[in-house]
Amino acid sequence: MPLHPQTVRFLDVLASWTALPPGAEPTIEELRARIGAAFPAVRRELPQVRDVAVPGPCGPVPVRVYRPAPPERGALPAIVYLHGGGWVLGGVDNVDALCRELAAGTGCAVLSVGYRLAPEHPFPAAVDDAWAVVASAAREPGRWGVRPGAVAVAGDSAGGNLAAVVALLARDRGVRLVHQLLVYPVTDTAMDTPSWRRYATGYGLDAATLARFMALYRGGADPSDPRLAPLRAPDLAGAAPATVITAECDILRDEAEAYARRLTAAGVPVEKRRYDGVVHAFFLLPEIFDAGAEAMDFAVRRLRAAFGERTREGAGHGRRTV
Repeated sequence: MPLHPQTVRFLDVLASWTALPPGAEPTIEELRARIGAAFPAVRRELPQVRDVAVPGPCGPVPVRVYRPAPPERGALPAIVYLHGGGWVLGGVDNVDALCRELAAGTGCAVLSVGYRLAPEHPFPAAVDDAWAVVASAAREPGRWGVRPGAVAVAGDSAGGNLAAVVALLARDRGVRLVHQLLVYPVTDTAMDTPSWRRYATGYGLDAATLARFMALYRGGADPSDPRLAPLRAPDLAGAAPATVITAECDILRDEAEAYARRLTAAGVPVEKRRYDGVVHAFFLLPEIFDAGAEAMDFAVRRLRAAFGERTREGAGHGRRTV
């Protein structure tokens, strides 16, 4: 399909915003500053938002907790959210608005993880931090006001990679997850799919940029390690049921959809949905992309169904406005 007019406008703005002199390459610090200014400032109010920490393998892991109902309303299901940014950029602030919407729409607590970033902390630091939070939510539900046995994991892009990896770790370590929501996840290290070649440049997430970030994150690790490339895991049977969301014009489309097919072949219940004419990051920007609002609604419905929730605990869901 041709690019949606909203995508064309977004790419025009993005091109002017990221323009550099010929041959120049931004530093990691410059990229982090840019992404910090890229997300909407208007956010839904919730009864409780607080910053806490979970003991991790190398120190405290920051977690921002969102509750769509006051604590006196009792225990809620929980979604552990893992942000994108190529394992190099981003943080809980960049997905703050999204996590508020996810909490409001699902009626669930959302635990947004500030995992360590590369290159300062290469693989498997992000995996270890993500697992520390998921394990705590599942094994210490009283600490979080979480309903026992009602934990899901979710993430976008590199965060989708971490969510998929954590779902496999949970299976292997005896932790039951209710669902995994994977939004255009990185699932492989090969970087050789048709979508990778077709949308390598000019569509928001450039192949060269992600390859650079992958190298910083991977370091000297084996590229076939399933904690890096869940698509290469020998067996996906027994993983949590999944929702996989992809964008048509995205280098990650094919590997994400291949992962959905492998999950299905392994007997894991999966619903996959591709949004045509849009690019990577559309899910985070419903103010720009109608498809982003539609995908959020779809994700909310899938998560509510996974938890067996109805409308009783939800705080309502609607598109943010700026």
